[in-house]
Amino acid sequence: MSAIVVISFTVIYHLVTIFMIRKLKLSTRKMCICAIIVAMTIVLDSIRFPLPTGATISLCSPIPLMLMALLVDYKLAFMGGWLCGILALILIPVWSLAHWGQFFVEHMICFSCLGYTGLFGINKKYKVLLGVLLASAISIFAHTGSGVLFFSQNAWDGWNALNYSLAYNLSQNVPLFIICGIVVLSLPLNKIKSIIERK
Repeated sequence: MSAIVVISFTVIYHLVTIFMIRKLKLSTRKMCICAIIVAMTIVLDSIRFPLPTGATISLCSPIPLMLMALLVDYKLAFMGGWLCGILALILIPVWSLAHWGQFFVEHMICFSCLGYTGLFGINKKYKVLLGVLLASAISIFAHTGSGVLFFSQNAWDGWNALNYSLAYNLSQNVPLFIICGIVVLSLPLNKIKSIIERK
């Protein structure tokens, strides 16, 4: 995975996401929901469990943003994700920057991409699954690209930067997104959304 691939992916991601968010209409209610979801995400991401690879896995921190994308507005989840990326930099030690470019490659993608969970809607379970898979893939790619560009010096003996980053990031992100996907898919999303919309 070359720097050109990672940088191209980062630029395309941000351009597409900004284009998609352009018609987001904010109300007081939506801003309050977003603030609560961002706070929940930061708290859950602060609770981490160590793994043998040296990585850590959070306490299902993607779930609040995923649910906001599915039940409220996926565009609002993009914005909430960007706010989480900024706050994580300040509040969560494991998100400290190794390089300023990491902010755009990892911080501003790995939370905001959870908005893509709601891209296909919730009327069918397979659409929810597609959204979860898309968000997971984007997050894993961003984490892995960041590892290759900014953490290659941490590679284990005999491992190149790509293999090290894949092993490190897959060990934490695959279990995390499997658990989050199971939780999200097990919820009666249509019923929850109808209750939210009646408020």
